[in-house]
Amino acid sequence: MQLSSLVLLALSCATPVLGARSPGCGKTPTIRNGEYTMTVNGKQRQYIVKLPDNYNSNQAYRLVFTFHALGGNHQQIANGQGGTLAYYGLPPLMTGNNSAIFVSPNGLNQGWANNGGEDITFVDNMVRTIENDLCVEQSLRFATGFSYGGAMSYSWACSRPNDVRAVAILSSAVLSGCNGGTQPVAYYHQHGTRDSVLSISQGRQMRDRFVRNNGCTPLNPEPQPNGGRSTKTKYTGCQPDYPATWVIFDGDHNPSHGRDPPSKWEQFFVPSA
Repeated sequence: MQLSSLVLLALSCATPVLGARSPGCGKTPTIRNGEYTMTVNGKQRQYIVKLPDNYNSNQAYRLVFTFHALGGNHQQIANGQGGTLAYYGLPPLMTGNNSAIFVSPNGLNQGWANNGGEDITFVDNMVRTIENDLCVEQSLRFATGFSYGGAMSYSWACSRPNDVRAVAILSSAVLSGCNGGTQPVAYYHQHGTRDSVLSISQGRQMRDRFVRNNGCTPLNPEPQPNGGRSTKTKYTGCQPDYPATWVIFDGDHNPSHGRDPPSKWEQFFVPSA
């Protein structure tokens, strides 16, 4: 199954709360498709922006951050290299009223250590810069990433729960910190039972925080993969608009798994209504 179908499931459960349009709405944009640089804490940081086809400055778009794994970079995600589709395969699935502005940031030393919160500050600055120039629906900011990229998405959810609508975590662990981490954020996580890089117990630790934060009812024992296929658990009892979804699959440290139909997380970034 393509990674894109999984990511989309993570955000479909996030019911939009519309009305918060960014200052860039109605402006002639200076940001176009391409790579940009900013200085954060005295360090040069890079990110790539992809606009929807036929961008309209009067239409408010979703804003989706796609964080790379350890050893990767922003160009890898933007170009679809290193075992993932471009922007994790999301752009072709997010069109029309569900269109999005995609951002692929570059980590320091090819990772997201977030020392002293510097990567969170980087995200803050990107959000501010992009939204001052482009038209964004500010209640529909999302993040996804594999491995270290998932850790950075998770850290953003912990640190800025009021800034991010939902995150989709792909085989990750708490590597970028979790400053705060007590408020609800719509949450999706997938992890392989045989992950030899970041154990599934580390993934469960991440999941359990947002199952708790979102007011969901834990499951014990949790469902397991059946015959090599994945098993999806959509938790019940969660606060309205704050779902939690867990997908466990029989596999190693991979950004996607291939034994399920492509609808497995196909609606996470695109609401069904």
